[in-house]
Amino acid sequence: MINAKFQSGIYAITDNVLNLEQKVEQCLKAGISLLQYRNKIANLQQKEKQAKQLLKLCQQYKVPFIINDDVVLAKKIGANGVHLGKTDATYQMARQQLGKQAIIGISCYNQLELALEAQQQGADYIAFGRFFPSNTKPNACLAPLEILQQASQKITIPIVAIGGITPQNGQLLVQHGAQLLAVVGGLFANQNQINQVKLYQTCFEENQ
Repeated sequence: MINAKFQSGIYAITDNVLNLEQKVEQCLKAGISLLQYRNKIANLQQKEKQAKQLLKLCQQYKVPFIINDDVVLAKKIGANGVHLGKTDATYQMARQQLGKQAIIGISCYNQLELALEAQQQGADYIAFGRFFPSNTKPNACLAPLEILQQASQKITIPIVAIGGITPQNGQLLVQHGAQLLAVVGGLFANQNQINQVKLYQTCFEENQ
């Protein structure tokens, strides 16, 4: 399965920025492990066009391409999978629509019980957070570092940390059990994506 390609590393999540395609390609060149397309303001036609362009880039660099929330869009363009939150489609519905090869990730916020349930259902990865103040989701619930340690003892699928992650605080999350660091503004609000990805990758160096 393609999910073998993302056991650890940087999980880039797109933001509503100019020159998105160019910035995504820089992230791919720098060696991200996974890309999620997240756009909360575009209409369906714009989202489909943009997602198709990004999927083509991800295929070129052999990086899995995930759609945020939208199972219908993921199926329509042939994305590698979908990421689901608590108000989105159910895991069962997404799996039925996208098939057994699809990557399905589940947001578990600050609840270990949700992660255990997601793993039991067959999710390919789970995500906790936010861990730090976040411009993308300023009102999201705060997750304690301890949840990563607890999850790493009980969860066998990749554990993603998200929310306010910087190259300075990311290593702390990795040390506590995060295998993937999900980053939005830390990559896409920056002028140099290649340098930023490289900085984030240093968070893993002492834990290899």
